[in-house]
Amino acid sequence: MILVWPLLALTVQQQPVFQDTIANSQPATPEGGPNRLRTVVIDPGHGGKDPGCMTKRNRESRIVLKIGLQLARQIKTEMPNVRVILTRASDHFVELAERSAIANRNRADLFISIHVNANAQSSRLYGTETYTLGLHKTEGNLEVAKRENSVILQEANYQQTYKGFNPNSPLAHIMLANYQHAFMGSSINFAEKVERSFNSNAERHSRGVKQAGFVVLWRTTMPSVLVETGFLTNPNEEAYLASEEGQEEIAFALFKAFAQYKQEIESAD
Repeated sequence: MILVWPLLALTVQQQPVFQDTIANSQPATPEGGPNRLRTVVIDPGHGGKDPGCMTKRNRESRIVLKIGLQLARQIKTEMPNVRVILTRASDHFVELAERSAIANRNRADLFISIHVNANAQSSRLYGTETYTLGLHKTEGNLEVAKRENSVILQEANYQQTYKGFNPNSPLAHIMLANYQHAFMGSSINFAEKVERSFNSNAERHSRGVKQAGFVVLWRTTMPSVLVETGFLTNPNEEAYLASEEGQEEIAFALFKAFAQYKQEIESAD
């Protein structure tokens, strides 16, 4: 199921309530010039049988769902003419290939995948990172991509779906990262706005814009980013990420970046 707003009285524990639910979505009728940002896909990472990063108290999948829902509400409140689509609106599993397919079927103008970071070697790491598809420059970037891509091992027929891609192979990630994304410049532009907004609107420590080979970004046919909102392995950040205040601040920072990006590309008409 794909959720298309407007949405009525949705909480994470409830089943989604729809006014408009579609299985094979058709793109919205274009309005205005070619540089209009009409449709955005918000992708809360993981879900269902794939909890993502975990601690004794918290799961990545639940945290990012709350952030994604909050971001969607804010966009629809402030920009009612923007079509907002969530890849999931409850705690259920969505394959990586389907996430990008949802964006492509709906001819989205922007794809935002929301995640929470982790580092098993250090509980001191903190801050935000925003990734675009590209070649990793550090082992740390590679490890983030390997962790996020490992979810495909839970999918049926993943070798066929992803053309033999092995998430445990560093070489496979290098080959994926070398894929030439036609929207690299626009993706980096939005990623930079996200990181600046985290710093200015949420007082978060920005670890910068980075690149790595993410399967979820591989097949998107629009500007796309993967946002790591903080480290669940850092106790202070875990408390912040799990709090209502923290989730609202993160969603607000993402909204401000979205608003700035939208204004910039539409002013180029």
